[in-house]
This record gives sequence, structure tokens and C-alpha cells, in this order.
Amino acid sequence: MIYLHYFETNSEFSAAYNGEDYLEPWVSLTSENEKVKYNKTEYEKLFSVPLTFEIQSDGIIYWKAGNSASASTIEYSLNNGEWTSITSTTAGTQISVSSGDTIQFRGNNDNYGGEQSYAVNSNTFGGSTCQFKAYGNIMSLIDSTGYTNLTTLSSANTFCHLMSDCTGLTNAGNLILPATALTFCCYVGMFQRCTSLTTAPVLPATTLDGSCYDSMFSNCTSLTTAPELPATTLATYCYYNMFYGCTSLTTAPELPATALTFGCYDCMFSNCTSLTTTPELPATALADYCYSYMFKDCTSLTIAPELPATILAVYCYQEMFRGCTNLVIAPELSGTTLADYCYVRMFSACTSLTTAPTTLPATTLTPYCYSQMFEGCTSLTTAPELPATTLANYCYQSMFRGCSSLNYIKCLATSISATNSHRNWVYGVSSSGTFVKNPSMSSWPTGVSGIPDGWTTQNAS
Repeated sequence: MIYLHYFETNSEFSAAYNGEDYLEPWVSLTSENEKVKYNKTEYEKLFSVPLTFEIQSDGIIYWKAGNSASASTIEYSLNNGEWTSITSTTAGTQISVSSGDTIQFRGNNDNYGGEQSYAVNSNTFGGSTCQFKAYGNIMSLIDSTGYTNLTTLSSANTFCHLMSDCTGLTNAGNLILPATALTFCCYVGMFQRCTSLTTAPVLPATTLDGSCYDSMFSNCTSLTTAPELPATTLATYCYYNMFYGCTSLTTAPELPATALTFGCYDCMFSNCTSLTTTPELPATALADYCYSYMFKDCTSLTIAPELPATILAVYCYQEMFRGCTNLVIAPELSGTTLADYCYVRMFSACTSLTTAPTTLPATTLTPYCYSQMFEGCTSLTTAPELPATTLANYCYQSMFRGCSSLNYIKCLATSISATNSHRNWVYGVSSSGTFVKNPSMSSWPTGVSGIPDGWTTQNAS
């Protein structure tokens, strides 16, 4: 929101401005000379501030290179003193700081992550022993004098692992990451394992690139709120592992994209054990591995989002909710055009799941499509209806294995000769129950790879 102010004279404007008698941000107009003035917010003023650490405890700041070939030189100013040049080393160049100090950084390097996005090639402040807040414009590390309006990254791996393992970093809410178009692996692991970080920076980018946010906040175990993610056009593995292991995160950001890319959300919230709310997932155009492991081991999750896609992709839902031990109700699944491994282990080990999708509507199956889908769902009593008449290789393999409460299955298959199509699919289910079959089907075997022993068989009406 911007507040509009009208003043009759310049003196009225000056009195309001000097007395800070206004709400920010504001635009003012003075009648006396019809001049429009715009006042920046405190946040906007940070674009003109170089990368700054506000020190909260005595300790050491390290400037460390993953290897000697990737060493980079930057400058720092302690408490507004002279700028001093330092070059990263594998042992870590040290700067001693005290509580209350302010230290600023600038440089002229396009890339701090080396030619590859691995920590061993990166320059990092990781291992610093002091507690600190980070604020100001990260682009001061790229252009020491012209960073204020710089919004373009020109290199891959730009800030890869820059602050990973800074266990004393507490707040990055006023850190400016102004780039609107990202580059390959530019923010990979940037805050990885910053275990004291509670507030993340704003992420304004709308144009993404491959693996740009890969593991950016992974294992930030104190992070409670995720930043907004406004991009609607995604890139390969763009959000891979982004919040993995953020065990204090309770709410996920909105994800508005309707067309997905290879691995885009893979492992994005995996092992976020406090996550109780998921974003809506409106996408109808899926891609291989797009939701793979997305909420795996989110043990506080009780409700899953709707999944409207009808045309699926290879491994698209692989282990998406595996190990979500408090998930009670599964979403309805609309997939009618399947792909290999599309639902493999999707709900496996969801031990509180009592309600499965009403039906799995696809009538043409693919290899491994439902393999181990509900394995270990010990509270599930009723299987989804299975209307397909011809099975595919491994399609139902171990599908309900270990579902010890399961006592009702309706399966209309008439051709079950595909390789291991139903191997061990009912191993460990309830000792009694009802199996509803196609009236024209008379060749079902009994046992763990057929109709469960002790169950009553009925023909579907």
C-alpha cells in the first residue's frame, strides 16, 4: 500500500517530513510548486546498504573457500572504518568481531560458487562462530559501487552456499536479494543448516532457472515461516529440497504454477515435521518427478491438498506423502492417463490413514503405476475401487502390503497375467474381509498374491 499526502506549501511538507509524521511508503504533492515527492520505506532504503552483519555475540567471521582454485577476494568495513581487502582460504580467513559491531562487505565477483554448485567449490561465511543478523543488499558482493539498482545475475552458482552452516545467523528478513531473473544454481544451499535462522529474506524472482533454489533453506531447523514464491513459470528442479528438514516450519507458501517441470517440487518440504498446512496445488500439467517426495515424513500433516491432474507423468507422485503418520484422509485422485511409477509408494507408511480415494479411475494401467502405494497403512480398512480389467507389469505389486486393518477390496480385473502384477499385494492384511471381483473372473489365486486367505468372495453387481 502507498499513502498519498497533499500539502498546500513546501513548508507544510518539510514539517511533516522532518517530524516523521507520515506512514510509509508515501507520495506527496505540494500545491505551491506542483512537485511530487516519493518517500522510500525503511526496507527500500536497504537496497542502498551493502551486505551487513549486525553482530550479536563475540566471535569470528570466516571467509572460506571450498578449494584454493575457487578463492575470492572481497572487502569489509568494521564499524564504518576503512575498507580492508581479504581473500578466502580453505582454512578460512578470520575477522574477529564483538557484540554490537557492524561489519559491511562488498566485492566485484560475478560468481562465488565456482564452476559447479557444490559446497567444495564455494566461498562461504560458514563456520562463523558469532551470532548475527544479516541485512542490506547482497549485490554489493557483485558490484561494489553500482549494486543499488542491480537486479541481474550474470553467472551460474552466484551465491551458492554463501552462508551455509552459519549456525549463528538469526535473521535475514532485511537481507535484499533483488534479482528478478535467476540463474542456474544461483542460490543453491545458500542458508543450508543455518540452524538459528528464524526469518528468511524476501524472494521476488518471477523468472527461475534450473536448481536455482535447490536446498536454499534445507535443515534450517528454527525457520517458522517460508517466504512467498511468486513465480508461475517454473524450471527443472527449481525448488528441489528447498525447505528439507525445516522442522519448525508450520505453513507452506502458495505455489501458483499450473504447469510443472521436471523435479520442480521434489523433496521441497520433506521432513518438515511441524508442517500442518499445505499449499493448494492447482497444476493440471505435470512433469516427471514433479511432486516426488514433496511432503515425505511431514509427520504433523493431517490433510493433503487436492490433486486435479488427469494426465500423469513418470514418478510424478512418488512417495509424495510417505511417512506422513498423522495423515488421515487421502485426496481424491483424478488421474486417468497414467505413467510408469506415477503413484509408487505415494502413501506408504501413512499409519493413521483411514480414508483412501474412493476410486482409482484409470482403466489402462502402466508398469509399477500403483506399486506399494498404500504399503504399511495400518489404519486403512477399505481400498479404493480398482476398475481396470487388464493389469500391467508390477502395477499392484505390494500395493496393500502391511495394511493390517484392510478388510474390503473391490477389483474388477479379468486379465492378471502381466509380470508380478499383483505380487504380495495383500501380504499382511486383515485375516477376514470381503473381496469383490468381476463376475467373469474365475482365475484369481488365493493368498498374499491374490484373494486373501480367510476372506469372503463376492461378484460385483
